[in-house]
Amino acid sequence: MIDRRKFITKTALGTVALGTLYSCVDNGIKPHDPEKKSGAAAGETKKVKKPVIISTWNHGLPANEEAWKILRKGGSGLDAVEAGVRTAEADPKVSSVGYGGWPDREGKVTLDACIMDHNSNCGSVAFLQDIKHPISVARKVMEKTPHIMLVGEGAKQFALEQGFKEENLLTEDAEKAYREWLQKSEYKPVINIENHDTISMLTIDENGDLSGACTTSGAAWKVHGRVGDSPIIGAGLFLDNEVGSAAATGLGESVMRTAGSAMVVELMRQGKSPEDACKEIVERIYKIYKNRPDLEYLQIGFIALNKQGEYGAYCLRPGFNYAICDEKEGNRLIDGEYKLS
Repeated sequence: MIDRRKFITKTALGTVALGTLYSCVDNGIKPHDPEKKSGAAAGETKKVKKPVIISTWNHGLPANEEAWKILRKGGSGLDAVEAGVRTAEADPKVSSVGYGGWPDREGKVTLDACIMDHNSNCGSVAFLQDIKHPISVARKVMEKTPHIMLVGEGAKQFALEQGFKEENLLTEDAEKAYREWLQKSEYKPVINIENHDTISMLTIDENGDLSGACTTSGAAWKVHGRVGDSPIIGAGLFLDNEVGSAAATGLGESVMRTAGSAMVVELMRQGKSPEDACKEIVERIYKIYKNRPDLEYLQIGFIALNKQGEYGAYCLRPGFNYAICDEKEGNRLIDGEYKLS
């Protein structure tokens, strides 16, 4: 026969546990719910920080300024990311994007870009030549065709049909660099120079919607026809409007091997912070490359922005930086945390 005192104690504890369970259910949080953040009160809704822009590298600063003009007026994130990265595409001083980009080993400037909105609509172009703004062509692919990606001559034909102007993108400076490279004709990217071949931009707008864009002239002196991660949805760029967004920069082959940006978003879905999610994928890439000879020139970095407007980044080696713009602190450049000294 059970002791009366023990029976009362067990009954009381059971009632408390049951009451706690119902309290969690009433607040919309299941027991052990992975979406419940540690330290937060039951049912608490985290305040969303918006609008926010994050973009890669120094050329992210002027890109952010252009994008902010749209976001501060309540414009869409999609318009903002397109306008933002177009600044780098049109700048002949930026040797890794658009006009002025360093060519492939045949002296041809070939461009890749993709764009994605909060409804998972996306457009992409790859191996596009003679068109200054591939990001805008990518958006036209998204809006005017039933497809996601167009490449090569087909992408160029489509761009011309949409009213884009054909022009020579090989500047005098880029041609000079190419002539100097031809003297040795060695393909060995220099970390944080040829390898920072991308501008990626992520935003959360006043509506709380995510958008992203990525555009590049790719790795300098690449084999003619090579395409990296930048125009690949899920590799160079990915977003899920319920979770967050991510984008990559660096050696595209390493990103494609891991579906890097999509994996960063999935880790944020599991509850990781933007920086921790970026760090885990960089670690994953390092494990793949640690015994490979191309590790010596491998640089890879990710940026991420979650649905609450929290941002983060992580890279393999020092030298990667990213630009952040928000209402409170304005536009500024931040050095990314890194794994290898």
